[in-house]
Order: sequence, then C-alpha cells, then structure tokens
Amino acid sequence: MAGAIAGGLVDDDWELLLQRIKSGSCTPFLGAGACAGTLPLGAEIAEKWAADYEYPLSDSDDLARVAQFLAVRRNDAIFPKERLSADFQGRGPPDFARPGEPHATLAALPLPVYMTTNYDDFMLAALERAGKHPKRELCRWNRSPALKEQRPVLTAAFKPTAAAPVVFHLHGHLSIPESIVLTEDDYLDFLVAIAGEPKLLPHQIKKALAGASLLFVGYRLADWNFRVLHRGLVMAGEQSLRRLSVTVQLRPNDPEREYLEKYFGVMNVRVYWGSAQDFAEELAARWREFADA
Repeated sequence: MAGAIAGGLVDDDWELLLQRIKSGSCTPFLGAGACAGTLPLGAEIAEKWAADYEYPLSDSDDLARVAQFLAVRRNDAIFPKERLSADFQGRGPPDFARPGEPHATLAALPLPVYMTTNYDDFMLAALERAGKHPKRELCRWNRSPALKEQRPVLTAAFKPTAAAPVVFHLHGHLSIPESIVLTEDDYLDFLVAIAGEPKLLPHQIKKALAGASLLFVGYRLADWNFRVLHRGLVMAGEQSLRRLSVTVQLRPNDPEREYLEKYFGVMNVRVYWGSAQDFAEELAARWREFADA
C-alpha cells in the first residue's frame, strides 16, 4: 500500500526512512516536545517567569524573549540560564519502559549520531539503558572558559558507531549554564557563530547533517530553536544533495496545516502530524516489522 497515509507520511516515506535507519544514514534531532510530561515546555517556563518577574509584554509564552527580559533586567546574561538549571534540578528521567517514549524508541535504533537542542541527559541515559556506550559532546558556540575547559570527545580520529554513538548538544547542557542557548541574543549569536566559523561543527557532525535523512522530533515550526536549525544548518547545505527528512508537528487539525505542509515541502521535509509519543510508537512498531522481515 505505497500510497497509504499514516500521520501524514505515506508508506513510501516510511520505507525510505526505515532503510536509512538500517544503514545508519539517519540523524535524529530532539526538541522539547520529546520530554513532554517529564519536563515543562518552553511556553510553560516562559509564563511562569513572566509572572515571577513582571514581564510587561503580551508574548509571555515566548521563552527566548522572556529570558532576554530577565537577562536585561538583572544586567546578567547568565542569570536566566542559572534559573533554568535550578528549575530543572531533580526532574526526570522519563519512564523509558513506557510505550512510545521517544528517547527509548530512538535509542533502540542502530544510529551513530543523535542531535539535540535540549539541555538534559535523557538521550544519553536512554542509550545507556539500551546497552550502548554513548559519549556526550557540546557545541562550543561561544568563547566561555567553561566551554573551553571541556575535553573534546569528537577528536579527528573518533568515529561514532551504533554501539558507541555520540549525543551532540547544539544548544548546551544544564551542567554548564554558559553553554546554553536561551535568550534572543543567544540564538542570534549562535547563528552568527555557525555561519562564520566552518570548524565550529566537528566533521562527524557535518557528515551527520549532510549525509543522512534528518528526523526532527519534538519541535514546532514557531520554535526559535527549530527555525535556527533550519536556517543555520539544514538550508545552508547543497539542496541537490538533500535527502528526505521528517518533522513531527503537533495539532493535525491546525488551521495552518496546508501552509505548513507547503512550507516544509519546499525543503523536501515530510510532516508527521501528531505528538512525539504518537510518532515514536508508530516508528517502533514499523521498525520491528521492518527489522524482522
């Protein structure tokens, strides 16, 4: 049934995606939606901070803007990042045994590189639970001494494998507040750094971006991190070499669905309409059937 649609993907899309996973030519990107139910979403954090610090504007659900306000109000760019780390302290991990848990589903796949814009260690923990030996690496997008002190994992000779994959944190990690991309200024600085410094991304990560199908799980089109990813990383590559990519977007009955499908279609990105958990559950079922065939 090559034309059958499931969640917005046709069977041909699924078959191609599963083939890429089998060959290790698929790179997942994890966004905040992958942690839904375990960690608060960006809008929830923003609204709480807006109330706590008397944010004066109407867009109180925009975390990047509210975080920018906190940084300006306190005259301290690190303050909102430290507040975020404190708010996340002691939370998680999710229940990896739950059907449809995104991290556990992705950890079971034979993939060498996992990209995330989340600040937590859930993907690393899921890979360890799956019996693998993952390494964590951070994007060194600024000149913070705290980042420079981190010993690089992705040396020139290191080759990620399905048994020993790497989890690459594009937007930082909670353990190093200086590494976190959070405010509007951070996102702009990150984009400038990625565009202006070719060596900022290790060659293993460049290969994972250019030589694989990309799978975005837990993002919304309106998210700053998703927009920056597409503008700075995905769309910067040669379009003639672009492979099929998939994004998981919420709200299948969204009135903007037609617009979004056209928007992503121009970039050769297929849309799965549903939650990260819905997608992970279907992916797990299809992968088991495909692997057993």
